[in-house]
Amino acid sequence: MSAVILFVAVIAVVAGWWLSQQRLTARPWLEEGPAGDFPGGDAMTWPAAKIGLGVFLAVASALFVLFISAYSMRMDVADWRTLPVPRLLWFNTGVLILSSVALQWSYVAARRDDAEGVMIGLLAGGAAAVIFLGGQLLAWQQLGAAGYFVASNPANSFFYLLTAVHGLHLTGGLVALGRTSTKMWRGAGIADMRLSVELCTIYWHFLLLVWLVLLGLLTGWTDDFVNICRRLLS
Repeated sequence: MSAVILFVAVIAVVAGWWLSQQRLTARPWLEEGPAGDFPGGDAMTWPAAKIGLGVFLAVASALFVLFISAYSMRMDVADWRTLPVPRLLWFNTGVLILSSVALQWSYVAARRDDAEGVMIGLLAGGAAAVIFLGGQLLAWQQLGAAGYFVASNPANSFFYLLTAVHGLHLTGGLVALGRTSTKMWRGAGIADMRLSVELCTIYWHFLLLVWLVLLGLLTGWTDDFVNICRRLLS
């Protein structure tokens, strides 16, 4: 359950930071002057796409929380046999971090009206994400070659399930990223594409956060981190 608490806490912190960036704490009823003349006045109305992404991320977070909770409870049963985590996952993690950084680069470039920077960031982020997915499949192959099949043990089943669900979410993100990249390639204006780039960037950061929590859960360092925090607070 410590992994669930950690995941929810991290999601809450990131959500709070993101909301603060949207300046939702502005109180227009205390401001004087016409609407929109005070700081944050233009941020009160969110685009429908951003609201939709927020709802989707909330649902996805709930799904991962359920999976993580089930994993934490199932691992206490006697038939649980922890499988060795392939070292390739650490390389894959680094690639996913680079993908998220590339998307952030693209978002910053979009705010600066740098079309070339946006395109480079989108292509680099998409390429790194594809490499990550390929690395995940290779990790599956390595485990299968070593005899760790899906039905061999509950720990094996959860490993394949968690990595598969995360991979499916990333694959869906690649579809949206591909559409955004195609529009940019065809000469769409930066102003028209800025929101799409921002949404892709937010989604990529979310998937990176989820993967880091899943990696910590699979390797066991999530519980160690929570225990350290408890000792520091006690």
